[in-house]
Amino acid sequence: MTPIKKKLKPKEKLFCAYFVCLGDAGEAAERAGCGGDRISAGNRMLCEEKILNEIERLTAARKRALAGLASAGYYRLAFGGITDALRLLYMDDPAPEQLKGMDLFLISEIKKPKEGMLEIKFFDRLKALEKLENSGGESEGVSGLYEAIGRGAQSGGMRSD
Repeated sequence: MTPIKKKLKPKEKLFCAYFVCLGDAGEAAERAGCGGDRISAGNRMLCEEKILNEIERLTAARKRALAGLASAGYYRLAFGGITDALRLLYMDDPAPEQLKGMDLFLISEIKKPKEGMLEIKFFDRLKALEKLENSGGESEGVSGLYEAIGRGAQSGGMRSD
């Protein structure tokens, strides 16, 4: 005889989703709308097999999604353009509206010393390529590009000024 899978009630589904995001059973129970003592309600839910199964499923899905986001971020760091950063470098006192439309994802640090010139530091593209290479299947072809850039840097083909 196969075990019957019990469906989760809407509040239980909400609890699972909040618990995966927050990691706090009491807060997850409160946000899911569970009545009574939120800590007791959250701990009680964590003792149910169907709840634990849903939390495991959601955690695995979240882990896959976060891995995809990280890979996309490394891809942007490795291959993104610096046009907007250069435009920012030459602006005199940019307005917030001007900054809003700029892609400054590649910038790791901005300084404005007393002399008034802006200093911009970028994230390391080679490290981003290395992360993409080590992440596996989604980065086919990155390995050869990474090696070529590394060889170019060693031979003096890349300038760092």
